[in-house]
Amino acid sequence: MAQITSLTSLLSLYIVSNLLISGVMSTTFTMLNKCDYTVWPGILSNADAPPLSTTGFALQKGESRTISAPTSWGGRMWGRTHCSQDSTGKFSCLTADCGSGKLECSGSGAVPPATLAEFKLDGYGGQDFYDVSLVDGYNLQMLVVPQGGDGPNCTTTGCLVDLNGACPSELKVMSVDGKDGVACKSACEAFREPQYCCNGAYSTPDTCKPSSYSQAFKSACPHAYSYAYDDKSSTFTCSSSPDYTITFCPSPNTSQKSSQGGQSKNTDGTTNSSPVINSTMFYEGALDESSASSSTCIHVLGSHGIAVLVGIIMALWTLESIAALDLTFLF
Repeated sequence: MAQITSLTSLLSLYIVSNLLISGVMSTTFTMLNKCDYTVWPGILSNADAPPLSTTGFALQKGESRTISAPTSWGGRMWGRTHCSQDSTGKFSCLTADCGSGKLECSGSGAVPPATLAEFKLDGYGGQDFYDVSLVDGYNLQMLVVPQGGDGPNCTTTGCLVDLNGACPSELKVMSVDGKDGVACKSACEAFREPQYCCNGAYSTPDTCKPSSYSQAFKSACPHAYSYAYDDKSSTFTCSSSPDYTITFCPSPNTSQKSSQGGQSKNTDGTTNSSPVINSTMFYEGALDESSASSSTCIHVLGSHGIAVLVGIIMALWTLESIAALDLTFLF
């Protein structure tokens, strides 16, 4: 019987270890550069989320890089352009610079204008929330594609249109030589007026309405955030913990509408639940779990924590039941 007790203990440790390991989930973000030039991605974690393994790096034309994020991570990702390093070693970018003076952003966010991809993994209801935002302006095309995941709103989003050429002169950021537009400011950034920034007397959805400038963004990229309260058509959700591919300068044919069911297919063969859309965007705080529900959940092991704990309890209960049986007939 002592041998069975010892075997039970070993088996218990094995099952608990595997349950714990399987419960610690992670999400991967694969960044792909399809631009005709180098892009320097930047990453900023939310205040309540740990920093990722890198916060800034170079991505050459055609190059990709995959980064893992822990369960419940939240933050934003973007692409910096026209970057260089001076004789003193200071690193800077003409668009979306994070101001750190280094390749790594190290806790600093993008200086507007910048096209942003924003995420909150394992958020309210155990779902991932994500968007592509033009609230802080635009600097390059971006596409976010969930790999796997479930839900009617779990679909491709982003902005496939190059807005720099069509940007109004009062919003346009020019290249160093003044020949080309390299970014397009938001009206808030350009004019600093409450009606464009949705603050002061315009700080509610009822008082802050889309401007002619945000409507131009929305027309070009229908599912991107174009101003702060542009939530209904601009926030996307996925369950079942998908991974994500973020493509800079995606080709216009990244997705093709399927002839059946109004679905769309990506060039990698994956199928989305709705036709491809041009873009999405998100404002800071829109994924705040505290505003989504009056009840809160304590996540010890992420979204799978409850399942893990139940599994552990059931495994231990089963093992103790086996150990309690009279198994002398086996010997």
